[in-house]
Amino acid sequence: MGDLAIVESRADRASVHVCDHLRDLVSWEARTDDARADADGGGTYYRTEGIELRSFADLHLELERPAEAFDDPDLLVFASRHSGETGPLLTGHFTGNFGPAEYGGDDYDLADASPNALARLFEAFDRHAPDGYDVGLECTHHGPTDVGCPSLFAELGSGDEQWDDPAGAAAVARAILELRDVDSHHRERLVGFGGNHYVPRFERVVRETPWAVGHVAADWSLEAMGDPETRRSVIESAFETSDAEIALLDGDRPRLEGVIEELGYRVVSETWVREVGDRSRSLADAVEADLGTVDDGVRFGDRREESIALVDLPTELVDAAESVDPDRVRSLVERESVAFATENGGSRVGARAAVPAAAARAAREAIVDGLAAVLERKYETVTREDGAVVVDDLAFDPKLAREAGVPEGPKFGALAEGESVTVDGETITPRSVFTRRTRRFPI
Repeated sequence: MGDLAIVESRADRASVHVCDHLRDLVSWEARTDDARADADGGGTYYRTEGIELRSFADLHLELERPAEAFDDPDLLVFASRHSGETGPLLTGHFTGNFGPAEYGGDDYDLADASPNALARLFEAFDRHAPDGYDVGLECTHHGPTDVGCPSLFAELGSGDEQWDDPAGAAAVARAILELRDVDSHHRERLVGFGGNHYVPRFERVVRETPWAVGHVAADWSLEAMGDPETRRSVIESAFETSDAEIALLDGDRPRLEGVIEELGYRVVSETWVREVGDRSRSLADAVEADLGTVDDGVRFGDRREESIALVDLPTELVDAAESVDPDRVRSLVERESVAFATENGGSRVGARAAVPAAAARAAREAIVDGLAAVLERKYETVTREDGAVVVDDLAFDPKLAREAGVPEGPKFGALAEGESVTVDGETITPRSVFTRRTRRFPI
C-alpha cells in the first residue's frame, strides 16, 4: 500500500497552519529532495509511518499532477482553506469540472475521487470540530483535475478569523491523520446529482448510512454541463472516477436519469440506500427480483442469507396482531425475515416475506407463533389448531345491553370498559351484557 500524501500550499495560510499542526502532532523525519524544485514539492519534506507531507508554492487548484512529487501514494489530501459566507466550517470535497473550468483543471473533467476517504474525513471532522464549528460536504468543484491518484480537499473555513484559528487548524490536522490506511474502511459508493453547493442530502447518506458518496454535481454544475445527452462522457466519468455504479438524484431529472441508465448505471432513491444499507448488492437484487422493489414498499429484515424463499404471511392474523401492538409485529417479522412486503406507505406488514431458503418453514412458523403471542395481550385464550390460530374472549354485546334497558351513550361505554352501571335503580353488571366470542385466523 502506498502512502497518504499531504499537500501544503504556501500561498494559503490556512494550509500552512494546518500543516504546522500536522508537524507538531506526530513525529516526522525531515528529508531533502534535491531532484525537485522547492516550489514543486522538493527541498525539505517530511515522512512518518504511512504519510508523506510536501510543500508547494502555488495554490492547490493550480497544481498539475502533484502526486508525482510523492512515492506512489494511494491518496492525496489538499490541506486547504475554505472561502465563503458560511462562518466557522470544516468541509471536504472532490475536485473537477462538470462544465467549463473556471478555477483550475480542465473543462468537463473530473479528478479521481476516494469516497471512502471522504466519508472517514467527515466522521473525523464530527469528532474533532471545535465548539462553534459546523461540518459539511460540498459538491465537486474547481481544479485540479489531473492529480495523479485519488484525492480530496480537507478545508478550514470560512474566513480570516478561522484561517488563523489554532483550534480549527488542529481539528483539520487530526482529521487528516485519520486518513492513513483509509482503504481498510470500505463502504458502498454512489454518485450524487442535484442540490445546492452544500449537499445536505448526501451528508445524510454519509452520516446515517453505510454508504459513501463520490462526485456530486450540484444544480449549478449540471446547468454548466448542459444537455446530458451531449455530455455523456463526463457523466460516465463521474461513476468511473468514484468507483461507483449507483446514482442518487436530488430533484426530478428525467433526461439525466435516462442517460445514466443507458450508460449501465442504476438510479436509486434515498429510501433504497437506507434500506439496502450494507447488504450485498446480490442480496438486494435477488429480493427486488423475487419479492418487489424497495420503492414499492419492500423492507429488509435482520437475516442476511443470500439464498431466499418466498412465503405468504397470514394476513388476517397479521392485521389482528397489528391492532394490538404494531411495533412488536414489525420487530418479529424483521427478526425472522430477509425482507418483507409492506402496505400503507410502509407502515404495515404486507402479505409476503422473503426468508432464508434453508429454514423457510421454521421462519414462517416463528412468525405465526410470534403473532399468536401478541394476541395473548388482548384475548383470554389463544390456541393453535390445524390451519388456524383460535382466540376466545368475552365481548360487550350492545343487543344485551339494550335488552337490559341501558340507554346508548356513556353507560354503554362504561359497560364496555368493564364497569357496572345503574339504570332506574337497578345495577347492570358487565357480565350480564357480555357474550363469549370465538374467532379463527387462518394460517
